[in-house]
Amino acid sequence: MNKEKNISNERKKYLKKIKKEKIIIKITQISVVIALIILWEVLANKGIIDSFIMSQPSRILKTFLNLSQNNLLHHIKVTCLETVIGFSLGTVLGSVIAIMLWWSSFLSKITEPFLVVLNSLPKVALRSHHNNMGRSWNACNNSHGTCDFLNCNYFRNTKWIFKYRQRFNKNGENISCK
Repeated sequence: MNKEKNISNERKKYLKKIKKEKIIIKITQISVVIALIILWEVLANKGIIDSFIMSQPSRILKTFLNLSQNNLLHHIKVTCLETVIGFSLGTVLGSVIAIMLWWSSFLSKITEPFLVVLNSLPKVALRSHHNNMGRSWNACNNSHGTCDFLNCNYFRNTKWIFKYRQRFNKNGENISCK
């Protein structure tokens, strides 16, 4: 209370001006976001932007409100759990390996050229073969029906070895990689 009595009128006006400016900035920021969302929705409804690629705010809201359908919450939970486990495991293993390399100069000298080579590789090249980066198991990487040894994941039929062999179903559709 004593502090408020000791503040001059000029200081009070200045503080009110700062507070008013902060409120105006927040309202303007919120208005810009709302305007961009409205513009996005209108452009998607008019077909100016492709709503399949860019989606639509109304579709995103509908999906968000129906999170429990199709086990989406379960999948989000699994993804978050895998992320936390992977990060924790990577951190612990990386720290243990770093400590081992720091303590043992012999081990450090042996592994140095290999670590330099691994560090110069793009991290995407180090991913496992089974992680298809979002592609399905039957995808042929847009090879137009020509499957080669590495990109066709159909291993049950030994005829996949023949690179340019194409198979068709009764409707005439190419099923080489299915």
